[in-house]
Amino acid sequence: MKKSLLVSILAVLLAGFFASSLLADDTLVKFKGGIGVHPVSNVTVAGSPPVVTVTGNVVRGVNPAGQLWVIDKLDAKVKTNGDIKVEGKGLVLAGGNNAGRTTGQSVFATLICEAVAPFTEHSTDLAGIPLTADGDFKIDDVLVPLTACASPMLLIRTSNVNPANRNWFAVGIPDLD
Repeated sequence: MKKSLLVSILAVLLAGFFASSLLADDTLVKFKGGIGVHPVSNVTVAGSPPVVTVTGNVVRGVNPAGQLWVIDKLDAKVKTNGDIKVEGKGLVLAGGNNAGRTTGQSVFATLICEAVAPFTEHSTDLAGIPLTADGDFKIDDVLVPLTACASPMLLIRTSNVNPANRNWFAVGIPDLD
């Protein structure tokens, strides 16, 4: 009797272990932490008279915001069925006359899986989610289902009405664990 009870308990534990492993397999990519935008990636001065060249911090074809932004916390998870959940805290301007504020911005998320062009943008609803006064936001949406994402880049972008100005404010740090 004791032996069959022990076998039953072991079977339940193993089934639970394998079931949780299978459930974890639906995660395509996770992000933990974020980096706010710095609009300039490089400045060079050359020649006589000196010529100053400023290079914008374009990430996978997406232009940066025109001002510095910081983000305190970012957690995101994308599943293979396209479900995406993003939680951000403290996304605020880091410079200019409105430093420490959100200026009424709304944001959406874009996942890009290619390391080199051409890039395919997988975005949440472009209408975006309004930032709270503290710069907090939660995105719960669905992207196109993906089976692989070789080089994941998650951008948090402004949902500006003008598509040419849907710049990035923050980028997620991939959680490789």
